[in-house]
Amino acid sequence: MITSTRRVSPDKSEVRIAFSLDDTSDIKDVEDLSQTFPDLEQRLEPVPPCMSLRESVQVYKEHCRMAREFHHVKHEISVLEERKRKLLAELVEDEKVAAEIARLEEEFQRLTEENHTLVTLHSERRQQLERLCLANRTRQDSS
Repeated sequence: MITSTRRVSPDKSEVRIAFSLDDTSDIKDVEDLSQTFPDLEQRLEPVPPCMSLRESVQVYKEHCRMAREFHHVKHEISVLEERKRKLLAELVEDEKVAAEIARLEEEFQRLTEENHTLVTLHSERRQQLERLCLANRTRQDSS
């Protein structure tokens, strides 16, 4: 990196010129140095590079890429955890519904058996009543 400071005229302030003979293509597309990564601990945030060192710029760019990827993955994890929470709530609700269905099926089975017993008992009592009525008529006719 070559720097030079010159005063163009006595009434103007100094002008500072800096340039490097190295390939600076990596430096031209360095992300905004004011980027923040709220998901990262401060000690893990990318440190601004030494712009005169290509390797430093490359490390900074890679660090920024990894920080963005970390943010993306962390966001995906939170989305998936929320989905998991909802699915677990649905599962609990489904288990309650399944238990209610099982209880209703048992009650239906019990009531079906009770109904069958009552229909049978009703039929037996009707036959018994018919026999008693017939026996009573027979007695009245014989007297």
